[in-house]
Amino acid sequence: MIDPSTQILLWALAALLIAVGFAGLVLPVLPGIPLVFAGLVLLAWAENFVYVGWTTLTLLGLLALASYGVDFLAAALGAKKFGASSRAIWGAAAGALVGLFFGLPGLLFGPFLGAVVGEFSGKTRFSTALHAGVGATLGLLFGALLKIALAFAMVGTFVLARLF
Repeated sequence: MIDPSTQILLWALAALLIAVGFAGLVLPVLPGIPLVFAGLVLLAWAENFVYVGWTTLTLLGLLALASYGVDFLAAALGAKKFGASSRAIWGAAAGALVGLFFGLPGLLFGPFLGAVVGEFSGKTRFSTALHAGVGATLGLLFGALLKIALAFAMVGTFVLARLF
């Protein structure tokens, strides 16, 4: 059994982690989804896992893991939707990966530049390469929205498990 003062501290820390995690969904410097997950685990721990158990936490962990693929796939699928070649799709995915190391500008421009370079390497017209880059960027924005939805789904799943 956790004493009340420790429980209050865990609740406060969990709330802070979840709030910072939600900020991290739009600020690329912060690992948003992992922070939300850590906050939810702390909330479950604060209540000795009585209301939210390991089954729910495992499901939340799987949702958190799924969010990692979203960034890469969204940019690549956005490029594909705009008629990009496989080179541009691979370029967009590589640009998203490399862009992670350059903060917000890297996340915004990495998939775009990767798709443009990939498409242009196939000896296509520059306008076609730019079109692929726009598709990759739109895919990235869709991916960000999907990650926000995943975070809300995680919190909603936790709340439902807690209440029922």
